[in-house]
Amino acid sequence: MSFYKILVFIHVISAIVGLGPGFILTFIVMKTRNMAEVRHAFYLRNRIHIFVMIGGILLLTTGLLMGFLNPTLLKQGWYITSLILFLLTLASGPFVLKPISIPIQRILSEHEGDEIPEDYYKHANRLFLSEHILNFIFVIIIILMILKPF
Repeated sequence: MSFYKILVFIHVISAIVGLGPGFILTFIVMKTRNMAEVRHAFYLRNRIHIFVMIGGILLLTTGLLMGFLNPTLLKQGWYITSLILFLLTLASGPFVLKPISIPIQRILSEHEGDEIPEDYYKHANRLFLSEHILNFIFVIIIILMILKPF
């Protein structure tokens, strides 16, 4: 097996390990009914997010390595588009998701009682919408990687 094929293998496994769990992060929290469930759901999200980060780093690394080993990829529209979309989704973490998550984390740490405050829903809905948009972008990237349409 060539080094390039090993990279492809790692790339595919990274997509499964990294992107797969990322698709369910929102759904873990959406059906919670009280603060104890919300706190536990966010705890689980944080644990699962480790796989998403590792998978994402491996996806980017192997994808770039494959591009450098096979320079014709750097001229393919689907490769460049996928790379740009992936970099945009990575940048959304600190620039979009983190600012939305800070008030949620504050609510989780400061709120007393078991009733979910209305303020939580406002921030959570923004977070979930952003995550759904990012998941849609990941689906587009996967489709581009499979079909290589241009």
